[in-house]
Amino acid sequence: MKLTLTPAAQSRLGVVTARVAGGTAGTIRQASGEIVVPPSGAGGVPTGSLANLQQMGAQQAAADGEVARASAQARLTRIALGRSEALVREEAGSVRARDEAAAAAAAADAALGVARRQRQLLGPSIAAMNGQATVWVRVSVFGSDLDAVQRGGAVTVRPLGQGGASREARPVQAPPSANAASGTVDLYYSLPNRDRAYRVGQRVAVDLPMSGRTEGLVVPSSALVRDVYGGDWVYQKTAPNTYVRQRVAVASESGGKALLARGLAQGAEVVTVGAAELFGTEFGAAH
Repeated sequence: MKLTLTPAAQSRLGVVTARVAGGTAGTIRQASGEIVVPPSGAGGVPTGSLANLQQMGAQQAAADGEVARASAQARLTRIALGRSEALVREEAGSVRARDEAAAAAAAADAALGVARRQRQLLGPSIAAMNGQATVWVRVSVFGSDLDAVQRGGAVTVRPLGQGGASREARPVQAPPSANAASGTVDLYYSLPNRDRAYRVGQRVAVDLPMSGRTEGLVVPSSALVRDVYGGDWVYQKTAPNTYVRQRVAVASESGGKALLARGLAQGAEVVTVGAAELFGTEFGAAH
């Protein structure tokens, strides 16, 4: 894990070093999230990848038909009420008939309100699910960790296995949701998606802010290299022209800075530019 390079080789690789210093950062815990469709109205249930879309589509079609039927019935009862009121004004109809027509109109309006509410609970149409300007992210957190999560803080969302840019998502109120078998509780966050970058059912990485702060040493993220097993390393300059690959533990990483929990001593000189080139030089292949 030791490399000895000539000054010319270091210049060719563009190696730049810097000394690490102490620092603190908020604790971040990475979790897995799923993109779901927010409900159409208050009290609705988000739609995720496990929903039976065929069954939901049939329910939505039936609910749309019920809304149309209730709307037509309400319109008809209002016409009948108007006629009854006109007859009463002309002293050609009974007050009782007018009152019965008013009661029928009120009942039809109430039925229409129920039909619309039931349709809202089923969410947007299947065809419009991937066209939402705002989506929700569902994050499952172990019940033992729930109190440590800063519930009112924003989270960072980014695609899995891609170099896509991260986005900020804000917490939202949602119906209670949990999984008793795995002991997890679901948290929901609102994510802007006007460019349709995220699709329903997509898995994403979510950085959850936790309570408390962690102390450690701060290095630029460019100083880190990762092996095939996900281990984090830095190249420490131990002598002129000599670099040693050192294993480190990253407590958190954000804003181009990484907070190390262990692995280095304060004042150590590490490679901040050219670490990937040293990694490739060590293993004899480009990285």
